[in-house]
Amino acid sequence: MMTQPQQKIAARYMRGGTSKGVFFNLDELPASARSPGAARDRLLMRIIGSPDPYGQQIDGMGGATSSTSKTVIVAPSQQPGHDVDYLFGQVAITRAGIDWSGNCGNLTAAVGAFAIDNGLIEPQRLPDNGFCEVRIWQQNIGKTIIARVPVRNGQVQESGDFELDGVAFPGAEIRLEFLDPADADGDLFPTGQRVDELQVPGIGCLPATLINAGIATIFVNASDLGYSGCELQNEINNDPQALARLETIRAWGALKMGLINDIHEAASRQHTPKLAFVAAPQSYTSASGKHIDGSDIDLCVRALSMGKLHHAMMGTASVAIASAAAIPGTLVNQVTANAGQSCTSVTFGHASGILTVGAEAHHEQGRWQVKKAVMSRSARLLMEGWVRVPAGYK
Repeated sequence: MMTQPQQKIAARYMRGGTSKGVFFNLDELPASARSPGAARDRLLMRIIGSPDPYGQQIDGMGGATSSTSKTVIVAPSQQPGHDVDYLFGQVAITRAGIDWSGNCGNLTAAVGAFAIDNGLIEPQRLPDNGFCEVRIWQQNIGKTIIARVPVRNGQVQESGDFELDGVAFPGAEIRLEFLDPADADGDLFPTGQRVDELQVPGIGCLPATLINAGIATIFVNASDLGYSGCELQNEINNDPQALARLETIRAWGALKMGLINDIHEAASRQHTPKLAFVAAPQSYTSASGKHIDGSDIDLCVRALSMGKLHHAMMGTASVAIASAAAIPGTLVNQVTANAGQSCTSVTFGHASGILTVGAEAHHEQGRWQVKKAVMSRSARLLMEGWVRVPAGYK
């Protein structure tokens, strides 16, 4: 039997926030994968190890969770006033497919470091010591993100004492600014309402806040689902009936938001929208055993990603949480400790701990607008070199 050597492709394996993924420089991908399309998707799925009917991604770089089945492509920016273009792909695990419909806020934290390490930042803009502002054009959603990356002796600083719940070890703090994070047409609320009545067959009518900020997100009250808002992963993810019910709500929310034209399309659009349920601040024990005091947070939030309860909180969903909390009348604002007031900063409890995110919201010309959302993350290069794929990707 004739055999061919595996193909070798330059790559970096990086953690950003509470996610990790395989990063590529666009110019170092095979020619067939430098443009969007089936050839690119097929290559990236094989690198990650999908589709895997066993759900483990053993024969690839993926970690068999939504937080670890990710790819990133970075290139010199084609947009004026930006340093790099950043394209994110959420790879399905058991089925074939990559969802390019939204951003990954967590991995955004690693994009600036990748750009610096790969020589994509003009040398005169890189300090010997201090912070380098990397101007990122997020291609999936057409938005600007500014990453403030710490630099020491001309190199990206990765060590530090910044702690992020959901990540076991501390690192250097990277500040992210999501500019004008609303949908491309500027409509925060696609229906024009801060609270909608979402009709879900077999479940009933649910009050919901549907918002496009950071990522399209559906917020519902935990109590309307029979939850407290303090649930951990196993309580949801080990209940197939609960997951099916939550996916049904997400699908009908997607239809209400105009993201899909037919309810059946939701199955192939798993990355967006996100579904989250909110509750008033209360004390609970996080996944690590850490006690979270209700007096230290403004609300509790649990969110689903790719059909499962997230172990912490997606960065993009954090932008949506902060944006909704900043606007009186939304379900998110209603459950906060400062209900009825516009919150410029909100601290919420998630399954792994707490997170603080800021948002600047203004009511202008008869509608709400969010100018900027701000959060801190950390990032670290885990491995660099080459990934290998079998000839023919078999």
